[in-house]
Amino acid sequence: MDAGLDPTGLQRLLLLAIEEDLGSGDITGIATIDPQWLGEAEIRAKQPLVAAGLEILAPFWDLIDPEVKIETPATDGQRLVVGDRLAIVRGRVRSLLAGERICLNLLCHLCGVATLTAAYVEQVGPHRARILDTRKTNPGMRRLEKAAVRAGGGHNHRFGLYDQILIKDNHVDACGGVTAAIRKARLEFPQAPLEIEVRNEEELREALAEQAPVILLDNMDLDRIRRCVEIAAGRAELEVSGGVTLDRIAALAATGIDRISVGALTHSVPAADLHMKLTPNRA
Repeated sequence: MDAGLDPTGLQRLLLLAIEEDLGSGDITGIATIDPQWLGEAEIRAKQPLVAAGLEILAPFWDLIDPEVKIETPATDGQRLVVGDRLAIVRGRVRSLLAGERICLNLLCHLCGVATLTAAYVEQVGPHRARILDTRKTNPGMRRLEKAAVRAGGGHNHRFGLYDQILIKDNHVDACGGVTAAIRKARLEFPQAPLEIEVRNEEELREALAEQAPVILLDNMDLDRIRRCVEIAAGRAELEVSGGVTLDRIAALAATGIDRISVGALTHSVPAADLHMKLTPNRA
C-alpha cells in the first residue's frame, strides 16, 4: 500500500480547483489591487485543532504564482490552539487574494479530518483498537484525506479496490459462502492482503477455519462483538464497522476488538475554522 501523495494526482486536483474558482481571473483583485503591491498573509487557527494538509501549500501556491514564498511554523499532526499559525504566505497581494479561498477550503477540510480523527483515537483510551478510515472519501481527495487521518493518529484502510481483497456480504452470497469466497480470492490473488466480512458466528468460524487474517464484523451489537472476540481468541484481527459514532468508541474498544473503521472521518467531517489575514505593503 502506497501511503504517499501522488504529485501528478495532486497537481491535477489543484489545477481543477484553480480553474473552478479563478476561471479567466480574479476580476475584483484586478480592479482594486495594484499588480506590484506586495504583502504577507498569516493562516491561523480559530479553534483548537490538529494540523494537516500543509504539504499541499508549496505546490498550490507555486501554481498560483511561482514567486510566492511559503513558511510553515506548524507541522502535520501538531495540535494547535486558537491563534496559532499554520503558515505564512508572502508575495503579490493579487496572488495572495486569488489563492486565499482555495487554500483555506483545502486546509479547513484536511485539518477537520485530522481533528476529528484525533477525537476518535482519544476515545479508544487504554485499549488496543486502532481507528481506521474507509473508502468513503471525496472524489480526487482520497490520498489527501487519508494523509490527514494519519496526521490525526488514525490508520489507513485500503486505498482502493486494487490493493486489498475485502470480501463483503454480496461477494459471499455470489460465491456460495465464506469458504468458497476465500478460496477463490486466494487462488486468483494469492499475495494480496485479504479481509472478509461475516454476519454471524457460523460465518466467523468458517473464516477462522480458512485462516482469514482479518475479519470484519459488520453492524453487530456489543454482546455479539464480545462473543466473536472470544471465539476468535487472537487467531485473526477483528474489525468492526457500521453505525460507528464517537460516543460508541469507548464501548467498542473495550470489547477487545482490534480495528474500528469509521466512514465519518472523511465523508461528513466538519471543517476546521481557519482564517487568512493579509497585511499589505503598498510602498
